[in-house]
Amino acid sequence: MKEYKSESIRNITFASHSGAGKTILGEALLLFTGAINRMGKVEDGSTVSDFDEEEQRRNISIYTSVLPVEYNDTKINILDTPGYTDFLGEEISALRVSDSAVILVDAVAGIEVGTELAWHHSGEFNIPRFVLINKMDRENANFKKILAAFQEISEVRLLPLQLPLGEQADFKGVIDLVNMKAFKGVGSESSEIPAEFKAAAEEAHAAIIEAAAEGSDDLMEKFFEEGSLSPEEILRGLKAVIRQGSFAPVFVSSATNQIGLVPFLNSIVNLVPSPVEAGPYKALSKDNEIEIGAKDSGPLAAYVWKTTADPFVGKQTYFRVYSGVINSDSRVWNQDKGVEERLGTVSIPRGKENIPVKVVHAGDIAIVPKLNETVTGNTLGDKSTPIILPSAKYPNALYRVAVTPKTQADSAKISTVLTRLCEEDMTLSWSMESATRQTVLQGMGDQHIEVAVRRAASKFQLNINIAEPKVAYKETISKEGTGVYRHKKQTGGAGQFGEVHLKVMPSEGEFEMTWDVFGGAISQTYSASIQKGILATMKDGIIAGYPVYGVKVSIFDGKEHPVDSKPVAFEIAGREAFKIAFQDAGPVLMEPIMNVKITVPEINMGDVLGDLNTRRARVQGMDTDKGRSVVTAQVPMAEMLRYTTQLRSMTGGRGIFDMEFDHFERVPPHLQQEIINAHKREMEEKE
Repeated sequence: MKEYKSESIRNITFASHSGAGKTILGEALLLFTGAINRMGKVEDGSTVSDFDEEEQRRNISIYTSVLPVEYNDTKINILDTPGYTDFLGEEISALRVSDSAVILVDAVAGIEVGTELAWHHSGEFNIPRFVLINKMDRENANFKKILAAFQEISEVRLLPLQLPLGEQADFKGVIDLVNMKAFKGVGSESSEIPAEFKAAAEEAHAAIIEAAAEGSDDLMEKFFEEGSLSPEEILRGLKAVIRQGSFAPVFVSSATNQIGLVPFLNSIVNLVPSPVEAGPYKALSKDNEIEIGAKDSGPLAAYVWKTTADPFVGKQTYFRVYSGVINSDSRVWNQDKGVEERLGTVSIPRGKENIPVKVVHAGDIAIVPKLNETVTGNTLGDKSTPIILPSAKYPNALYRVAVTPKTQADSAKISTVLTRLCEEDMTLSWSMESATRQTVLQGMGDQHIEVAVRRAASKFQLNINIAEPKVAYKETISKEGTGVYRHKKQTGGAGQFGEVHLKVMPSEGEFEMTWDVFGGAISQTYSASIQKGILATMKDGIIAGYPVYGVKVSIFDGKEHPVDSKPVAFEIAGREAFKIAFQDAGPVLMEPIMNVKITVPEINMGDVLGDLNTRRARVQGMDTDKGRSVVTAQVPMAEMLRYTTQLRSMTGGRGIFDMEFDHFERVPPHLQQEIINAHKREMEEKE
């Protein structure tokens, strides 16, 4: 692969619903430009893009692949992203380092949930967007119908730059409306537009000229004076209005038959901004916001957008250079970690193949192996010029599972492997839940978690079981209670003796203990031992195995023995007296209540509200936002454990929700008894 300067690079994300043809389009472009000599198939697992064994097993994209396509002295870095909702983090990472996005639409299936999400997320990055209506050769393909449906979900005006030459079985090529030429079949040769399409093409061409005229004052002036613009002026005007976000060009293709590739590639070269044109880019330097441009002569700033860990080839770090250059066998400074990293051979990735290069210019995307400290979201640069590039914002992962190691060997490495998996994937996270003593893994959905578990097994030899996580309940009391316990043990020689009388009462704080013994019935030196016993019991729980909080303890009496009293005896007596007093004080379970915000299409509003009523929810308010309904409610955590899957099912995947902890509230008595009974059964099984 030859060297490309910043002006000759294009960075573009392919995003869509799963199955719209991103991977095959990438394959077709690689074949057409001579990078590969035969076209792979998704179902055979033979595409350049889907090289991971898990992708081949499932026949879907799971990870973003880089596909550099060389065309007309331009290098087009295509980032082929997964379309399935669970792997949204990969799409967001790709959009973060792209200067434009192509949203693919299946000409038969039409606007699907992944199409809407891809359109929405690409819009948040404020980059030029293009629409490609693919699979025009399929039965029931309908260009006008799809275009109209897409316009309904788009706040940006759609502007066809191509029209199909026929549809379904008659789809033979595309009409390039900028140059008013027809491209038939696979070839790059153009011809005159057939007579039956001439009128529609001229009407669409007039709309393009009007749109291009909005690009600048001088073009508008010429348009008003002469009524037309030259092809060069049209492209200049289009580039401006696309960059402003006023219009989104629409293309057509059949990737499997390689139809429409030439005019599509020409449009990418002509209309997608190079890194030089897409800048300047925002960054931070010593907490001040600055702007950097894609210049080789500028200070080094490279953003790490993806890392993959592999026990055989080591850690692979994908980065995009925003300013300066990166050379093989050099040293760079990790601005986030404050450490130096030594770079080995830097390569240009193409699927799983890495093509070594000596230098990576500003604006290009590359990969380097075996960096020790660097993780996704870090900025690499010069120590003397501290520049930090902003990290992408990822959605909250709300699908939780409890993970347990299968063997003792797995137990030793579970935290290390989970950390490495989460470093690779910014939508994965794990934590130790102290209240339930569970290791909890959070992801975007069941498929996301399943892939992570299989990856842990295949790549890191960690075998784990997953289960629904417990809810982090808490135990407390509702009134005052008293407990008395005598611990007496005589086993020959010195015995153990300690008697404790205590009271418990509700408290605003977590825990408080007072020493109210009068007359020296027991020495205050045993206070620490008694407290130790009480705190150990509070940690383990009394009625259902959950931590105790909100309790004030008063030690008011007791007895000691001049010979047999020892700290351990009072620790046991304090513990048991506390249990008795707790049971006497109206023990209750408290459950976490979450603030939930649910955004759904208006048509699903009734179903969602009806479902919330079954979840003990208290609806706080309803609103609309850009044609979608927003419900805010307070819902017990116990009712939200699998809501990710259930909301998708109710809304056809179009519903999203966010959730955060708000407060604890008393569990209804009938549910409390169920939880206590379940805990008893669990303890009996362990015995």
